[in-house]
Amino acid sequence: MPTLDSIPTPSCPLVRPTSTVVPPTELTPSFLIDSKNKSYKHQYANIYFTRLIMLKSAVEKRARARWDGLPNEPLYVARVLDVVKSQLCWVIGTVYMDMPLKPNVLEDIGRDHSIPPPPPREKYYCDEDSVMLEDESGRIRLVGDRVSEERLVTGVIIAALGMETPTGDFEVVDMCTAGLASFAEEQILESDAMDVDVNSSSTQDEYVAVISGLSIGSPSSADAQIQMLVEYLTGEAGGPEDQQLASQITRLIIAGNSLSLAEYSEEGEDEKRPRKFGASAQANFSPHPNLALSAHLHDLTSALPVHILPGGDDPSGIILPQQPFPRAMFGKAASFESFHCESNPAWLRVRCDETESLIPNEGRTSSSQSNHLPVTRSLLVTSGQPVLDMYKYLPTPPSSLVSIAASTLKWRHVAPTAPDTLWCHPYRDRDPFVLRETPDIYLVGGMPQFGTELVGSEDGSGREGRCCRIVLVPSFSQTGVLALVNLRTLEVRRVDFGVEGLSAGGGEQQPSGADGDAMAEG
Repeated sequence: MPTLDSIPTPSCPLVRPTSTVVPPTELTPSFLIDSKNKSYKHQYANIYFTRLIMLKSAVEKRARARWDGLPNEPLYVARVLDVVKSQLCWVIGTVYMDMPLKPNVLEDIGRDHSIPPPPPREKYYCDEDSVMLEDESGRIRLVGDRVSEERLVTGVIIAALGMETPTGDFEVVDMCTAGLASFAEEQILESDAMDVDVNSSSTQDEYVAVISGLSIGSPSSADAQIQMLVEYLTGEAGGPEDQQLASQITRLIIAGNSLSLAEYSEEGEDEKRPRKFGASAQANFSPHPNLALSAHLHDLTSALPVHILPGGDDPSGIILPQQPFPRAMFGKAASFESFHCESNPAWLRVRCDETESLIPNEGRTSSSQSNHLPVTRSLLVTSGQPVLDMYKYLPTPPSSLVSIAASTLKWRHVAPTAPDTLWCHPYRDRDPFVLRETPDIYLVGGMPQFGTELVGSEDGSGREGRCCRIVLVPSFSQTGVLALVNLRTLEVRRVDFGVEGLSAGGGEQQPSGADGDAMAEG
């Protein structure tokens, strides 16, 4: 782990492998909202109908492959209100969770505003929840053990197999979702088709670094850890092994919450204090957190490409997709072409160029030449709001943040609970959160703890096929964790930054036997 006791200054800057960002495909669209589509006059019902249309064919295809040929020959019903009592059938629709504890805008309007509102709930889940399935014709209630086992949230498109009961409910015996979409990038060549030495050293590895939650400006900001992070990524901190690993990092992604929410003192409602004539209500705003962030970004962008996303705590619009920061707010860092302001969520396609090096090989007297073919990886990055919102719908355990992120890939939707309990733009004729292709790497920032998992598909013969690497990135100000994802192998490394006697958040640090550099193998 990098420490303040050993910070050698390199005689020359790090030599990094080159990687480039390639343009998105039609199936990995941009989340930018142009002036023509920036309208709020449309009803939110349009996004549900559009979502159902976009995913219905995929769900139907998978359901037919799963249920066709059953002994009872279930009937496909095109509309949920056309189900037949006491006859096995299946229907496709959108899930709606009727939850008494879920926020209700009508209750907010009717509340006595002289009474302060209750604090937000940590969970919407309770035993009185009901699961509904709806389409353009109407809504039907789903019952049965299979429903509770599936762990659904509002907005998911499913196919339900069962029959209508005498009470008008639909008893489900099996359920089907869209499953993983095809992968965005072409299949990587097998190792035997590439001239690569299996015993080659890790010098050919190429990593993308991911952090989240710098929270600059918070009362317990991790200034020392952030400075250590900058020095580590620029090659100014750590020993030879640390600098070797840092030289393999091709770019940095900051997944939201770079700045901290402003906190006001209890005694001071500033707007009630007398001000001089002409004084602005924002006169007490301190620019120092943004200036500190800009200085760090300037140091980083001079060493490697940086992509920054807005998060829930950042000064950006709260509705999804959050639009990129204005480059002007980051000062000199904005003058670098390697500095990129991204939307939240954001698709990135990163191409690792072909590399060639001389690598010593055991058992040979001479060095063997190793070639790494160019590889293109698709990355889907979010700042974590959708996963944290879905977390409120589900009991934990058995659900976890990693399993929820994996479910979004199988549902083919990044933010199914939008716009019910998660604010989003009122799209009329499209739903950009639908996953028409599966990313190679799925990065989720703003998480309370680190986590990773491989989610795989089948190639049609029952064998394991392509895999997507999910990485949950926790708040750096609280944990000091930097995640490194290998663009070639999808392996994940975790680097921890800390100051002896202090935790990343500024409090006391508990004794730990970890080195601070752990390997999460695929």
